[in-house]
Amino acid sequence: MEILETGSPEEVGVDSAGLERAEGHLSNAINLGDISAASLTIVRRRKVIFERGYGLMYPATDAPKVNPGSIFLLASITKPVTAWSLMQLVDEGEISIDDPVIHYLPKFSGEMRDQVLVRHLLSHTSGLPDMLPNNVELRRSHATLDEFVEGAQKTPLLFPPNSSFSYQSKGTLLAAAIVERVSGESLRDFQQRRIFSPLDMRSSSLGLGGRRVEDLVWCGTVSADNESEDERSWGWNTEYWRNLGAPWGGMHSNGRDLAVLLQTAMNGGRYDGHRILSLASTQAMQLNQNTHLGAPWGLGWALSDSIVWNRCGELVSNKTFGHTGATGTVAWADPLRELICIVLTNKMSHEGSLLRRVSNAVSAAVVDP
Repeated sequence: MEILETGSPEEVGVDSAGLERAEGHLSNAINLGDISAASLTIVRRRKVIFERGYGLMYPATDAPKVNPGSIFLLASITKPVTAWSLMQLVDEGEISIDDPVIHYLPKFSGEMRDQVLVRHLLSHTSGLPDMLPNNVELRRSHATLDEFVEGAQKTPLLFPPNSSFSYQSKGTLLAAAIVERVSGESLRDFQQRRIFSPLDMRSSSLGLGGRRVEDLVWCGTVSADNESEDERSWGWNTEYWRNLGAPWGGMHSNGRDLAVLLQTAMNGGRYDGHRILSLASTQAMQLNQNTHLGAPWGLGWALSDSIVWNRCGELVSNKTFGHTGATGTVAWADPLRELICIVLTNKMSHEGSLLRRVSNAVSAAVVDP
């Protein structure tokens, strides 16, 4: 079977008490005020064995409770989904990841930019910055994605391409621009048609997807009345940011949908009879692209020993892949243990310690290898 089914922890070799410990970390963080909302989804051997929500949808005593299907802003978990979209076009021969970016984006020229390959955009080795120097000004003016792309094509590189590693969002932005240029579709429409609809990911969208901001989990523990002027204008909870569809951080989803996506990756690109990505591309995305730099990263996916990504904890196998988001989210899959874990919260707590501790408790709960 390729699809997810509901099961119990014990039938797939997982200790229920261990999962309760993972849950306890989230409940405790809510009681302490470190976060105000969370969900935890755990899958092993294609069985959904744990699905719960915690806290409130937004910081108010009369707010609805979070449930397992509640939708969170994923932040940078968006990045590998953007990479997935690009790799679908690689499968069709429309793109080569070893082509120079300038081949697809002619304005991306001068000052070593002609040496940046598409591959470098997905492995954080392009030399592009994480954020543009005028990032705040762009958001204050409610800039369009086209304006961000224009800035990313002109901004100076931090280092010669493929000579170093620096985590950056603007490479993902240009990867998305390539998808749009080649496909003739907006990235949000492309993903809806090519990923979310075939996988029946009904709670997932790049941008709002027709939803209202008030129907989504609030980011942070501060209510709107207590936010700064900038936060109320262009922060994570504004309609502007939620609907911008930033390809580096603007996707919304829930635990079950992300579990389907990760299971598809572990299935080699297939789910419920649908081939979403080739086996070759699925494997390439999980392969370290930066062995020459000692900075492990796949094509979009972070790996278990990636330099800036350790929120999957210290107990996963060396085949683990996934991603973290700055809103306090992590989603990972451990193919050796056939284990998937999605922890969605609404605030990064103690520099990711909460996500690591929950992940460690989930890994430790596996008793049958």
